[in-house]
Amino acid sequence: MQVDLAHLRQGFADVGYICDQSTVLTVYLALKLEKPLLIEGAPGVGKTEMGKALAKVLKTELIRLQCYEGLDETRALYEWNYQRQLLRIQIDRHRQEKQLEEEDLFSLSYLLERPLLKAIRSPEKKVLLIDEVDKCDPEFEAFLFEVLSDFQISIPELGTLHAENIPVVVLTSNNERELSDGLKRRCLYLYFNFPDVARESQIIRSRVPEVGEHFADEIARVIAHIRSQEELRKKPSIAETLDWARALVALGKKRIDGALVNDTLNLLLKNRQDQLLFHRQIGKKGIEELLQQPANLGEDCKCY
Repeated sequence: MQVDLAHLRQGFADVGYICDQSTVLTVYLALKLEKPLLIEGAPGVGKTEMGKALAKVLKTELIRLQCYEGLDETRALYEWNYQRQLLRIQIDRHRQEKQLEEEDLFSLSYLLERPLLKAIRSPEKKVLLIDEVDKCDPEFEAFLFEVLSDFQISIPELGTLHAENIPVVVLTSNNERELSDGLKRRCLYLYFNFPDVARESQIIRSRVPEVGEHFADEIARVIAHIRSQEELRKKPSIAETLDWARALVALGKKRIDGALVNDTLNLLLKNRQDQLLFHRQIGKKGIEELLQQPANLGEDCKCY
């Protein structure tokens, strides 16, 4: 799967994933060097979307492993299909054939592939998205590091299975805990912030083309102002920004005012404490004052 830098940049633009030159360059190097890409940042800044966009650009399947506390090798790697094995044993009991051997039961046909094994054994190069790796236990992280180091998996009953094609690996982390130095050394690294007003306006126009340029700028300015409140428990994600933009289009709106933000606030802030914080520190008046000020779109930053 060969892709040059210009093709990759254009591919991201074609699928509506807006990112800067530095991000494109890092992704290109990850592809060229066949190294995993680790993306850290707050929830909602477009880390997971990078994996999805990359699969679209490369025109290949996305295989996703969602990490969580308690995730173990069995759920991430493989399981034996015990029901099929028991059924085979019962069937052979009624046949006048040679005795069933252990290797007859522990073959690839009885193996249930989980995301890691599926990505490694695929005859075509896939995109493997290991999402929210910081949520898994350190023991599983250590196991993951071993898999990503050699791209091979040892199964006691079958031996070592080597990758037919090294998958494109994207790991994401919300920084809930510090990842090991060993895992970080294995990866190329990106950190995503929330986009500034100019970049988020560009994202909105790319994903919701019905929104005009001025309206997209207003939406992005309001979102940035809400996110600037340090006491928020959960800042609106880019996905929630896009949902809000689509909702405003569905309502036939062309301009934003304080009352509109107040009435649709539940699309952006999905926590009662955050909603109360908005009413206390910003409110309808604060939105009106913001939109009366000259626009300051800021500089581009790494983002979605």
